[in-house]
Amino acid sequence: MIPQITGFSKLSKEEKINWLTTHHFSESEKAKETLLNYWNTDKKLQQLHEEFAENTLSNFYLPFSIAPNFTINNKGYTIPMTIEESSVVAAASNAAKFWNKRGGFKATVINTEKIGQVHFSFAGSLEKLTPFFTAIKPKLLASVNTIEANMKKRGGGVLDISLRDKTNAIPNYFQLHCTFETVDAMGANFINTCLEQFAQVLQEEAFNYALFSDDEKAIEIIMSILSNYVPNCVVRAEVSCPISELPNTDQLSSTAYAEKFVRALTIAEKEPYRAVTHNKGIMNGVDAVVLATGNDFRAIEAGAHAYAAKDGQYSSLTHAYIKHNTLTYYIEIPLAVGTVGGLTSLHPMVKLALQILGNPNAKELMQIIAVAGLAQNFGAVNSLITTGIQKGHMKMHLLNILNQHQATNAEKEQIVKFFAKNTVTHSEVLNQLALIRA
Repeated sequence: MIPQITGFSKLSKEEKINWLTTHHFSESEKAKETLLNYWNTDKKLQQLHEEFAENTLSNFYLPFSIAPNFTINNKGYTIPMTIEESSVVAAASNAAKFWNKRGGFKATVINTEKIGQVHFSFAGSLEKLTPFFTAIKPKLLASVNTIEANMKKRGGGVLDISLRDKTNAIPNYFQLHCTFETVDAMGANFINTCLEQFAQVLQEEAFNYALFSDDEKAIEIIMSILSNYVPNCVVRAEVSCPISELPNTDQLSSTAYAEKFVRALTIAEKEPYRAVTHNKGIMNGVDAVVLATGNDFRAIEAGAHAYAAKDGQYSSLTHAYIKHNTLTYYIEIPLAVGTVGGLTSLHPMVKLALQILGNPNAKELMQIIAVAGLAQNFGAVNSLITTGIQKGHMKMHLLNILNQHQATNAEKEQIVKFFAKNTVTHSEVLNQLALIRA
């Protein structure tokens, strides 16, 4: 049984590693060696990484890759991607190459509004709360003048505050629903600071409001927090081309390809079981760029999947249609991202990624990320309706299998050559490896 420990966070890194390896590993020295091998030899850089989180013992590396040859709004981009799945970067790069010959990607930011809420309980009725809110709204907005001063200089700040009655869902439950513009910052800290100030003023003003009874004066603040559901912080990316410019093979004419492509996306729109996997593929591309640029991929994931269910049933984030012999294919996705603050000014690789992208502002980064998601989805759907998903995926996965079984460079060379003309399966890789070693 693993013993409980108090004061763990106060131990030195070496003491933490000793405790962990002693109580969790039969080969404690081997485990310790692995942790130490992933320390950065640059002590300042290692300390920087350690201060990103609590109880840091080592670093966890993911590949930092690039997908070149993207054209977005007639401008060329090389897109950095941080992801461990082998086929993702290749699929995005192939999609970029395909659509470059057909005019490239177009992207538009529809809106950049972000949301936060003060959740509270009020013992009275909406009829009594509404005039109170109307009276104190100017005070609420004025209370954050100092907090939002720098944000206003950049063109952002609090946009509005509204009162929402949620008593049909929970007795006595109301909200202050607040909207924000945070410009090039993701804005979480700014929004949460404003919300907590609103909550304080709300409580103080209620206590002094003459028309409330004693019970009504005692407004209970439950919590004040931003929302990662941002249906009004949305970007659209799309591609289109004449059907005649689509793939044309003996198995599938250009017209048949277009019709099958649209049918595949329609299935993802209507069938939740397919939609989840379909959107997971989109998020392969989205998350890879979000992570590389130091943004919060968990928040992006949560918001995107909530948006996919906004009409009451989980559905596809991408759509396609044929009109006037032209295929149009697009994505609309909420993306609350930033290019200032957070890791963007701290993590050296994040700085590098943003430089690769030409130091975009938040709106431009939204467009780039949406395009990456659309490109990734195109690669997946294209494979599904033609060769099948496994042919390309397993070839990219081949080296992972060989590394897992400690193949030498000479063995890898022979096996990669063999599978250039043969279907990759896990069992056949092991069979070929056994034949070579025999």
